[in-house]
Amino acid sequence: MSAIKDKVVAITGASSGIGEATALILAERGAWLVLGARRADRLQALAQRITDKGGEAVCLAMDVKKREDLTALVALACDTYGRIDVMINNAGIGPISPLDELRVEDWEEMIDINIKGPLYGIAAALPVFRRQGFGHFVNTLSTAGLIIKPTMAVYAGTKNAMRTIAEGLRLEAGQHLRVTNISPGFIRTNFADSMTNQGIKADMAKRMDEMAISPDAIARAIAFAIEQPADVDISDIVVRPTAQA
Repeated sequence: MSAIKDKVVAITGASSGIGEATALILAERGAWLVLGARRADRLQALAQRITDKGGEAVCLAMDVKKREDLTALVALACDTYGRIDVMINNAGIGPISPLDELRVEDWEEMIDINIKGPLYGIAAALPVFRRQGFGHFVNTLSTAGLIIKPTMAVYAGTKNAMRTIAEGLRLEAGQHLRVTNISPGFIRTNFADSMTNQGIKADMAKRMDEMAISPDAIARAIAFAIEQPADVDISDIVVRPTAQA
């Protein structure tokens, strides 16, 4: 029997890509899912898909830019299942571009979603984890924060900001709370959809076609971290295509 069985797991950005793949794999292993994303139709379809197969899932249309929405997601977990075991801060965007283009609105959107979103998730779940005496944060970061490349300065900055925050959280968490960072490389998702520079967007789509791996690879890594015994904290996992430099 999987150690994930009956764990209550909240996931942001759950309607597609890594979030969707993670929800499906965790559901197969018996987790009770609390799914959040902006696209209500896709979110409801995913929850229905899980329950049709005998799994447990509830969902909430929400936006990680709104602190009250993260509070509502955690409240949904507690109201439905009586607790929350894992908070997966997965929602993120990457409208990358050269700094000279001064796409300040894109920078602000990345800061709001990639940094403030996970912080709101921490603010919502941490008090509950403290009261329970257990809990696990999982943050989806990126290999872009490990190797800085042109056009990715702000995006990488947001991911490295969360890397620093997560390490600080781990150090403050004590012996009963766990913190895991997952850094994906090229994954076959809709990551390029948020890009406003059309040339970079086309190049990114081409590179994904050439080397990207399934989001299931990230979902399995997340499941691995979650299923460890309570006294084992998997701090950082990097998952990238074999072909990626």
